[in-house]
Amino acid sequence: MEDVLAFVEARLRSALGDPDARAAVTFLGTDRIEVLRFLDRGGDGDIVRYATLGMSAHPMTDPTAALADPVKGPRAELVLSVRAGLADTDKVLRPLAVLAASPQVEGVVVAPGASLDVGGPLWPAAPFSSVLVAEPGGLVEDLELDAPMDPVRFLPLLPMTSNEAAWKRVHGAQELQERWLTHGTDLRDPLRRSVTLD
Repeated sequence: MEDVLAFVEARLRSALGDPDARAAVTFLGTDRIEVLRFLDRGGDGDIVRYATLGMSAHPMTDPTAALADPVKGPRAELVLSVRAGLADTDKVLRPLAVLAASPQVEGVVVAPGASLDVGGPLWPAAPFSSVLVAEPGGLVEDLELDAPMDPVRFLPLLPMTSNEAAWKRVHGAQELQERWLTHGTDLRDPLRRSVTLD
C-alpha cells in the first residue's frame, strides 16, 4: 500500500509540480486520506488543483461482489481544478477526502460519468454540492502498477449546481458535458452560475 501511494505521489508531482500544501483526514474505520494542493500559475490566471492521495491504496470493489479482491480492481484518485483567489476553495479539503473515502466507507466504485454528492457546499457559499466524475488521462496520466494490479486513474471532478445535477440524472453525463461545451462554461470558475438548461 505504501509503495502504491509513493508512486501515486510521484506521478502527481511529475504532472503538477510540488504541492504547496497538504492536509490529512482520517475517518473511523478507514485509512488516512491526504489532499495535496498544487498552484499552477498560467497565462489565463492562477489555477489551484486539489488531488487526493490514499484512495488508490486499495482497489474499489463492486458492492454486489461476494468477496473483495485485495489486489485486483479499479484504483483511482480525485483531482479538482478551480481558479485561485475567487472563493475560499481550500475548505474543499474535507469534502474531497469524504469523496475519496467513499469506496472504503460505502463500497462504491467511483468511475467516469458518476455523480458524487457531499451533502453541502463544496466550500463556503459554493453554488455546488456535487461533482461529475470526468474521463481521466488529460491532466495526469494513468499510473501503471505491477500485474495483477489495475492502473491508478486520476479522475477529474467537475462541480455541478443542483439544477445541473438534476438535469444530468435525467439526460446523462454526456448531454450535460455537451451543454457546458456549447455554452462555453468555465468549469473552473468557483462562482459560476448554472448553465442554461432548457
